[in-house]
Amino acid sequence: MPFSSLGLSPALLRALSARAYTLPTPIQAAAIPAVLQDRDVLGSAQTGSGKTLAFALPLLQQLTQAPGERPRRARALVLVPTRELAAQVGDEFRSLAQHLDGSLKVTVVFGGVSINPQMMGLRGGTDIVVATPGRLLDLLDHNALSLAGVQTLVLDEADRLLDLGFAEELQRLRALLPAKRQNLFFSATFPPAVQALAQTLLQDPVRIDVLPAPQTQPDIVQRAIAVDAAQRTQLLRHLIGQQHWSRVLVFVATKHAAEIVADKLRKADIDAEPFHGELSQGKRTQVLADFKASRLTVVVATDVAARGLDIAQLPVVVNYDLPRSTSDYTHRIGRTGRAGESGLAVNFVSAATEAHFRLIEKRQGLQLPREIVAGFEPVQTVSEAASTGGVKGKRPSKKDKLRAAAARNP
Repeated sequence: MPFSSLGLSPALLRALSARAYTLPTPIQAAAIPAVLQDRDVLGSAQTGSGKTLAFALPLLQQLTQAPGERPRRARALVLVPTRELAAQVGDEFRSLAQHLDGSLKVTVVFGGVSINPQMMGLRGGTDIVVATPGRLLDLLDHNALSLAGVQTLVLDEADRLLDLGFAEELQRLRALLPAKRQNLFFSATFPPAVQALAQTLLQDPVRIDVLPAPQTQPDIVQRAIAVDAAQRTQLLRHLIGQQHWSRVLVFVATKHAAEIVADKLRKADIDAEPFHGELSQGKRTQVLADFKASRLTVVVATDVAARGLDIAQLPVVVNYDLPRSTSDYTHRIGRTGRAGESGLAVNFVSAATEAHFRLIEKRQGLQLPREIVAGFEPVQTVSEAASTGGVKGKRPSKKDKLRAAAARNP
């Protein structure tokens, strides 16, 4: 099925042709016609499946066919959880919009940088706003823009946006949006509590679940290495050298760990930098640029790097600390094996985290042998208590209870 069969305009088809896009991905083929029919959409597809184009293409067509008012009022709002994803989505919109007749204006706003240039950029209005929720609320408090004219709301990486950290901001934004609007939710995963909350926001949605066929699943080799927690950094250094890994994205649990592990790698003459939410936006942008250009070998990151980042031909992801949930595991390893490339995901499993990794395996349908690397044989053993208790999923955490309450009381 070519893009030309989806009802897109000749201008958008030319824009796709200029980028050598010939056939839509499954999520694009299913979502584009539904969006063009003004339906609400709840779209789930694996990471790297082309979700951004699935909403950007029909949104641009709708805005082009119905010229906006003068002065401009924002007619489309795209909410994303991270600054990096905001920049990527904004670039996608701008790249496509430059091929269209007319002068659609795309504005990208996020925190971590001065608000003044963003306020200046909104003078004269805008057509499309791509934003992180916190900075958007700051701009609204400064009367820099209005949401009264928004016709379409997009939540990209909706599960993270509806998670605890964004629930309050989203509730405040909902009160400022027109009651009558189109709503588009896209993500790679939709946990049950998030689905319940999403259903309160969508009106008769088209549900699209694109399950990867075996031949289209990312080509990611997954490994689990048993190692004592205290030996993980040394093992990481050993593997980088022995396996000749050119670039490695290492996930840790905390900002402090990101700083510590990156510092230890640098002391071992490995080009490494931390990446977390407390870095300035300029520093985060520079780290990503250096990593993509292979000027860095290792980026040690918190889960702020697990969503939306598109790093071409990234060969290896390492879970130095295991992710808290199965959905986070999906997003983390999805940074490799993208766009038809092969990838490797390595998990460090200690005695204390063995039970948690078993749960991840169960929910992912995996059964990985525990490898042991010579010289790094684990000394600690798995106790019976560690095998059966303290695992997410056995009983709800405080965070889980708050999510469930939010779903019951939207």
